[in-house]
Amino acid sequence: MLICPQCKFENPNTNKFCQNCGASLTHKVCPECNADVPLNAQTCHNCGAECGTIWWAIIAKVENFVIGEADFDNIEKERQDEPESSLFALDGIHEACPENVDSESISPVVDGKQLLQPESGGQVMKPEEELESENVPTLPTPPVSVSTSASSSFPEGSYLDLQQRYKLLELLPNLEEMPANTQWCVRVLDCQPYQISLLEAMAANQYQELATSSQSAVSLPYLAKAYVALQPYTNQGIPPIHDAWQQGDIQVVLLEDRDRWLYLLDLWRDDKTSSLQIVNYLYQMTRLWALLEPFNCRQSLLELPNLRLDEDQALALQMLYVEPLKNTPATPLTNTTSGEDFSIQTLGRVWQKLFKESQRTQFGSLLELLGDLEIGNIQTLLELQSRLQAIASELQTPSSTNKPNMTSAANQDHDSPPILQLNEQEEDTATKLIDDLPTVVLPMQLISLEHAGLTDVGRQRHHNEDYFGIDTKIAKLELPNTRNLQARALYILCDGMGGHAGGEVASALAVNTVRQYFKTNWIASELPTEDQIREAIRQANQAIYDVNQQDARSGIGRMGTTLIMLLIQNTQAAVAHVGDSRLYCVTRKRGLEQLTVDHEVGQREISRGVEPNVAYARPDAYQLTQALGPRDENFIIPDVKFFEISEDSLFVLASDGLSDNDLLETNWQNHLLPLLSSGVNLEDGIRDLINVANDYNGHDNITVVLVRAKVRPALESQKEIVTG
Repeated sequence: MLICPQCKFENPNTNKFCQNCGASLTHKVCPECNADVPLNAQTCHNCGAECGTIWWAIIAKVENFVIGEADFDNIEKERQDEPESSLFALDGIHEACPENVDSESISPVVDGKQLLQPESGGQVMKPEEELESENVPTLPTPPVSVSTSASSSFPEGSYLDLQQRYKLLELLPNLEEMPANTQWCVRVLDCQPYQISLLEAMAANQYQELATSSQSAVSLPYLAKAYVALQPYTNQGIPPIHDAWQQGDIQVVLLEDRDRWLYLLDLWRDDKTSSLQIVNYLYQMTRLWALLEPFNCRQSLLELPNLRLDEDQALALQMLYVEPLKNTPATPLTNTTSGEDFSIQTLGRVWQKLFKESQRTQFGSLLELLGDLEIGNIQTLLELQSRLQAIASELQTPSSTNKPNMTSAANQDHDSPPILQLNEQEEDTATKLIDDLPTVVLPMQLISLEHAGLTDVGRQRHHNEDYFGIDTKIAKLELPNTRNLQARALYILCDGMGGHAGGEVASALAVNTVRQYFKTNWIASELPTEDQIREAIRQANQAIYDVNQQDARSGIGRMGTTLIMLLIQNTQAAVAHVGDSRLYCVTRKRGLEQLTVDHEVGQREISRGVEPNVAYARPDAYQLTQALGPRDENFIIPDVKFFEISEDSLFVLASDGLSDNDLLETNWQNHLLPLLSSGVNLEDGIRDLINVANDYNGHDNITVVLVRAKVRPALESQKEIVTG
């Protein structure tokens, strides 16, 4: 199936346009020059900007690896239950997938005959004999660099999979000649980025059916299991996994491409990086150390090139490394001997290496800490984190209250989660995640909620009929190692119609009526119900309708308004709308999503199966099918949808003065995506959006409300909340 990039509607593979919102499923817009670019193009044909969807591919030959005794029985049983040809047998997927999943579109899958698609005349990967029972694969070891001089049957431009979805952007060697227990990393272009991947199908609740079906032959390759189990922690620097598959002793994992992200070492070398920031990065590493320990992935923190920085300058990993187990023969890929003890002293030596390679001077308190760590005076991770907190407190003087604290030294609102302490039971649970794949969803907690709103008359109107309202209540607790937030927030935007003294009256009346309703009907610690939300909109409609009746307004003289509102209760949210004002959401993982579908004739026709180009050729295509005020409540059917804020998100409430002509779809990467970063001022961002809207549109009033919500996994017990 094809997932619409705007509304996330599931479309058949043959669709060229989304049958829900009409968005193109074959082209995207270049973020630099706004040209239409085919989805399978790496760069824009007009300006040369990179437009393609790029993944970081890890290809590993996992023959002859040894795993821990604790997991051997489970993995051996799983291996024996799988067919000889492939872990992802195509027939098994056909039988197991639910009806609403187009199993032929789940890519990439393997038919047991070929894994890679080389150029004509090249060597095709043959199926391997089943591994001997004692040669069981395990999780990945560190990667090698790609050698451009390697002889290869798979040059740049070949495909990594049989379905020709993932095109190689670099050389890939002949995998049959690849030494055992090694892996190769290359960048690949996703030529079908809107098509659902197998892992995405699993995450969409197909996995349980696939895993329990007696006819199913689907299983995750071992290379992918740590990534999948750690997906709830992607906001703490774990690389998101996109897809994975296996053929014989070759396993493939596709990750977010972080190859061009800034190195932590480069920031370490920057004289502008403060000592407090340095301490914060060390603290983030201890947090990741505790997170990675149950999965034997601590070596991910021991390789300096693997330590990267995201857009908020928070610590992130390029990929996961797995340390060799004790009494395991060392592989050609690891810089660490198999018998080395991965203690916190090992982490301290990496810190020493960071200072040495950056030629940065160690300051007093930290120098003492590193010395104590080396000689064993610090025995536990908790002791180490407490020492780091004490150093941070020393660096913060009373005059530096405006500087970032321990939890946000690199960025004001990019907070480090609390110390992650795993007791014995939690360690068992974390280890068990490997066998309970593919996803473990952790509850999230809100750590930051910010907003900004602005309205502008535009360049062709003489008065402004738009109106917006924001009503928030936030309670918070801030400590050196934690920030806890409880929030209740209501954001409303209305675009009035009916001329001077009509549209602006209707929009203001709608906003104020809804706000007043929720002041008395939103009293619990939960979101209002769907019935309550509909009642608030019904009352707003009635208030405007009554004025129309009292003033004996008729025809186009009857005033009315659109309405879009976002309600947030901690990490729970709801959106409701009438008309063509929209709510968008921007996240780093999913990009721009349109969460509402306009109530207009064109969209109504698309929902009836009419092709978008035909639906919008109608002269009345943009006429509203619903609005508040002109008619009584029997003609108002608001759309209401509930969802959870599971990752850092930027919500955009927009009148059509901003959303017309696909302005946001065309410009979101330059004008919305940067606003996810805590260091970017929302007020400046909203003024920038107004200017862009006036340049591109300007024919109507322009109103925007931005809401930036940041979350993290709720890994600690609920603490007392005090009003801030």
